[in-house]
Amino acid sequence: MAEDNRRADLRLDQPRGARGIGSFLRLDPDAVGRFAEGIARFLGTGRFLAVQTVIVIVWIVLNVVAVNLRWDPYPFILLNLAFSTQAAYAAPLILLAQNRQADRDRVQAEEDRSRAAQTRADTDYLARELASLRVSVGELATRDFIRGELNRLLPDDGDGDGERKKKSKKRREAVDPAV
Repeated sequence: MAEDNRRADLRLDQPRGARGIGSFLRLDPDAVGRFAEGIARFLGTGRFLAVQTVIVIVWIVLNVVAVNLRWDPYPFILLNLAFSTQAAYAAPLILLAQNRQADRDRVQAEEDRSRAAQTRADTDYLARELASLRVSVGELATRDFIRGELNRLLPDDGDGDGERKKKSKKRREAVDPAV
């Protein structure tokens, strides 16, 4: 059985499984990103600066005053090493957090552009509809227009002005009973 597995490993037509430290250390990129953002947010606060200042003051006081507790004499090489290590980890975490924020900003900008394009298209459509309504309303025959046309079409048969007005009124009532 072990020989079959060994032969399978030697075959070139089958992909190898994941090996090495990469297969052991599988991290969720979102979890790492959220962790980096949390650290970056904390490093950018006044609270962090206050805590760091207190730690540095206590460190220096203990190493200068307390002779029996002296673990890092005057040039404070261990303190410098701690700051260097902190900076070495803080910078990449801050950059990772900035990259994630840039990705979110890019997605938001794309959504804003698509929303603006949709709004522009809706506005153009409504403007066209409004223009067509204005044209349609402009082409409607008004009551005064119809009266004028009916009066113009009446035959002038010499019956006198009174008879013509009666016929015009009857025709108007036929068109608009509210008259």
